[in-house]
Parts: sequence; C-alpha cells; structure tokens
Amino acid sequence: MKLIVGLGNPGKIYENTRHNLGFMIIDSYLKQKNEKIDKEKFSGLYTQLVLNGEKVIFLKPQSYMNLSGEVVKKYVDYFKIKIEDILIIHDDLDQELGKIKLKENSSSGGHNGIKNIEFHLNTKNYKRLKIGISNNKKIDTKDYVLSKFTPDERNELNITIDICLNIIDDFLCLNFSDLMNKYNKKR
Repeated sequence: MKLIVGLGNPGKIYENTRHNLGFMIIDSYLKQKNEKIDKEKFSGLYTQLVLNGEKVIFLKPQSYMNLSGEVVKKYVDYFKIKIEDILIIHDDLDQELGKIKLKENSSSGGHNGIKNIEFHLNTKNYKRLKIGISNNKKIDTKDYVLSKFTPDERNELNITIDICLNIIDDFLCLNFSDLMNKYNKKR
C-alpha cells in the first residue's frame, strides 16, 4: 500500500495559495482519474484507489500545514504503511516557480510541514516531490506562501502540474532512483 500526501491548509481562505500546492496536485490527479476525496479520518480527507494492482491512499491533512505530521503518522500506523511507500507533495520556496525536485532522506529545508512530518515519523527517509513557488524577498515569507498565484504564474504552473501527475503514475511503478533520474532534470 502506498500513501501519497499533498500538503496544504484547510479552508476556502487558503484555496489556490502557494502553500496549498500539494492539495492542488492531489485534486488534479484525482480529477484526471474521475475520482475525488470521499472519506474523512484522523483529521484528514482521503480516498483509497487501486492503481496498477496496488492500494493507494491519497491524503490531504486538515490539521494545518505545521501539524501535518500528526495526521500522516495516524494514517501510517492505522493502514500499516511502510515509510518507503510514502510520497509527500509540497511547495518549495527555495526553487524557482514550477521547478520540480524529487528527494528522499533529505532535510526539511525550513518547511514547517516537513519538519512536523519528520518529527512524528521519527525519520526523514520518505519520498518527497518538491515544487518550486519562488521566493519574493520583498514580502514577509508567511504572507508570501499564503498568497494566491497570479494568472501568469497559474499558466506556468499548469505545465508543472501535468508533469506532477505523470510523476505520481510513475511513482506507482518505478523504483525511486529511476523516478529521480527521469524527472530531476533541468527544464
């Protein structure tokens, strides 16, 4: 069983903000498959699908970004998911808009949601799909990550989102080294 987690914040006020890119990827993937989040458990919204003959849980923690680890840990324990079968999808301030980076066993890079997941899982040895949102140093970081994408940025991100949907499909059938080799290239 695999667990694919999109990070974000719950509520209308946070929809389509930079920090909710993980939620946006999960929603786009499920929409492409004519599926949607249809269950709630442990402060998380989720759905369970069978893809390529394997059960896959798609999760959007509803505990706010900085407490995402509490929710992820409950799903890992309840569904008995191996750490190596987890993919966390999140925004990354340190990469230019739309740049994709697959990582495993790496530092949080200051991302509070990732810090909380590392704390609750007591490891950083899970897989991550980091998507660049750039960083506007003229705006306070908190205000920036909670701001909405401009129409031009949204157009640019649509290409990235399509690539992320392919990454999720490939995550289900490729080993992670091959996945990184395929997608961790300059665009």
